[in-house]
Amino acid sequence: MRTEVQPKYFQCTIKCNCGNEFVAGSTNENIRVEVCSKCHPFYTGSQKLMMGEGSRAEKFKKKYNI
Repeated sequence: MRTEVQPKYFQCTIKCNCGNEFVAGSTNENIRVEVCSKCHPFYTGSQKLMMGEGSRAEKFKKKYNI
């Protein structure tokens, strides 16, 4: 393996907009992200399922009399 063509590998700091920081390995030294596992709705449990009245599924069922 030719070492001169391989990218440098860093222990980078990943910073989220919510203020969470963690360390990972990457070819970049610093990474900024918009959402992380602490603030993403899927992981925090605040995700809303839209299966109420007027949802796409309800409109489909009404249209085809299912």
